[in-house]
Amino acid sequence: MTKYRVLSIAELEEMEKEFIDYLVLNGIVANDWQKLKKSEPKNAEEIIELFSDVVFETIMRKTHYLEKRGEKEIRVLQCLKDKFVLVGINASKIDNADLTNPDYLRQAVHFPPSGLEVFTSEIKYEKLRELEIFEMTQQGYSISNGDLFKTICLVISQ
Repeated sequence: MTKYRVLSIAELEEMEKEFIDYLVLNGIVANDWQKLKKSEPKNAEEIIELFSDVVFETIMRKTHYLEKRGEKEIRVLQCLKDKFVLVGINASKIDNADLTNPDYLRQAVHFPPSGLEVFTSEIKYEKLRELEIFEMTQQGYSISNGDLFKTICLVISQ
């Protein structure tokens, strides 16, 4: 049973070199892998599951920022050791707001524009940090470089 999820065929194909390296590291050469897939498909599936977990664990450990954008709301998270720091913008009270358009906020004469709510929060992890980050990606959050988080924090601190 996987900790995260099994990589899709397309994802595995993209990571073919890494998967081959993983197999070799675990003492499985090409011919052995082909035989294993045919004679013991359950074991082959387990190896793919373990590789998938290694891949996702590595990605989640390296993740420091997440973001989710919608027309009326932006949520950006900084992923610290023991908690998320959330910074959000809500424009549900503004009829023509489109926060998916990067120019919308740049064109505002005053920040925050009238009716725009900016909020912050801290959310302690209830599970392992990497699992919580993974779950957020499954809920529509994207891994980001943190630029949006830092920009919003700078603007609201002024």
